[in-house]
This record gives sequence, structure tokens and C-alpha cells, in this order.
Amino acid sequence: MPNTADEIIDRRRLRRKLTFWRVVALAIAAIAIIASGFGLFADSLGPKATDHIAKVRIEGTITDDEELLKRLRAVAESQTVKGVILAVDSPGGTTAGGEAIYEAVRKISAQKPVVAQVGTLAASAGYMISSASDHIVARQSSIVGSIGVLFQFPDVTGLMDKIGVKLEGVKSSPLKAEPSPFSPTTDEEREMIRAMIMDSYDWFVGLVEERRPLSRAEVLALADGSVFTGRQALENKLVDSLGGEDEARAWLEGKGLAKNLKVIEWKADTGAQAWLTAGSATAAIARLLGLPVGGDLLSEVGADRIFLDGLVSVWHPETAR
Repeated sequence: MPNTADEIIDRRRLRRKLTFWRVVALAIAAIAIIASGFGLFADSLGPKATDHIAKVRIEGTITDDEELLKRLRAVAESQTVKGVILAVDSPGGTTAGGEAIYEAVRKISAQKPVVAQVGTLAASAGYMISSASDHIVARQSSIVGSIGVLFQFPDVTGLMDKIGVKLEGVKSSPLKAEPSPFSPTTDEEREMIRAMIMDSYDWFVGLVEERRPLSRAEVLALADGSVFTGRQALENKLVDSLGGEDEARAWLEGKGLAKNLKVIEWKADTGAQAWLTAGSATAAIARLLGLPVGGDLLSEVGADRIFLDGLVSVWHPETAR
């Protein structure tokens, strides 16, 4: 009987704990819903409800970014956004990711003026996105250019030989899943990759030719992977003027925007819903490990480029000549 009584007491304690945590979970969910609704309500009554210039940051390594694309669509659709400043500071990234953002910027430009304001760097896919704007402003010491496409793959066959590992495989055709880091690259494989690279390169050159006051021959002369200072980029017509946000704003005012319009940054969602996602978990882990908190954890530790799949348009300063 004592054992049975103890079991009954333990069960009651467990029920109370479960009830407590269920109430906590429901409270958190309710807070998230209310905060999300309040955020939407605040946007409808806050600074974004009045006419303004929207500022959107394009920073870090570029990948497929659904949140950024959603934000750019919202900017395009907003009746109170009269002009847009793209604050670009990126070494580039995946070609497909840059293409998606480029197209989103072009859709904004079809409705309202867009100016790109280059900070430290707008290279490769970062420059591709900048060229989607109607006007590019760069600092005199900004790094601009690196027009081109890259495909890299490791060769670990030497290491496999040393540790005595051999990979066996059966495939439908010689070029399936090639090139592979587990076998030496053949001429046919290199030619396949080169054809793909050159097709994307031709497409990238065409974008620059279309968006900049340059002939195709002039673009090709610049599209050898070289990077330029803002001063050199201005001379080569890759940018339109030198300066910062003040100059970007002055250009927008020259397009008819009122001088009293405020510049309001459209930031990524950091409300209650975002807090409940994996981002908060990443931040907590980062604090425990003593790593930087805020921004992209992968890029903070320098590992973001390792995970770029497919064709990339990215500037590698460590291999620049």
C-alpha cells in the first residue's frame, strides 16, 4: 500500500508539471500571435505608413534567400515607398541566388527609382545585383567588379591513396555525377563544366551590357575577373558616381522625390515569430560557445562559402592576383 500511495503522489506531481508546461507553451504561442499581429498593426500605423525611401541591405555571401525576396516584393508593392536605396556589401555568392535578387530589384525598378549604394564591396553576384538598379554610387575605395563565374571541386584521390580507401560505383553514363572528388578529372568532364561556365558567363556579361553604358566588347575587356576601386569603376563606367547615402539620396531627389522623405530601413523579420525559430537557438548556442551573436553565424566563422553549391559568382581575395 505505501508503494501504491507513493505512485499516486508521483503521478499527481507529474500531471501538475505537464499541466504547467502545457500552459507555458500555450502562453508562448499566444504571445507570438499577438506580437506578430501587433507588428503588422505597428507597420500600418508606424513610419512605413507614410511616404518614405526604403533602404534594403544586401550583405554577406549571396544564396537563395526567401526572406529577402519576400521583403523586396513587399517594397515593390508598398504604396508609401517612393524610392529605394540598396546598401550593397557583398563578395558575391551563388549565381542562381544573385539572379533571383537581380530579378526582384528589376521588378521594383519598373515601378519606382532604385539606387545601389556600394559600401566596402560589390563583387561578382554582388555587382550583378547592383547593376539591376538604375544608378550605382560607390565609395572611392570600394571594391567593385569581378565579373565572372566559378565552379570549384576538390580532388582527394591522393589522400584516398595514402589512407587506403577506394571508391567503387556503377553509373548509367561516364559523365553522371562528374566531376567527382573521388576520381581524377577527365578532359571530357572539364569540357562539360567549361561549357556550363561559359554559358553562364555569357549570360552575366549580357546583363552588364544591358544595364551599363558599355558595348559588349567593353564589357568583355572588363569581365576578366578583375576588381576595381570605386574611382577605377567610375572611369570604366561600372558605377555612375562616387559617394555614400547622401549622394544616393540626392540622385533620388533628382528623380522627383521630395527632399523631406525619410530613409527607413526595411529589415529582416526579428519579431516574435522569428524569435521562436531556429535563429534563436543558433544565437543561444553561439553564446554558450563564445561565438559572435548577431548576423550569420556561418559567415562569422568563415564557413559560409564551404556550403555554396553549383555555379558561384564570388570574389576570392585570397586567390586574387
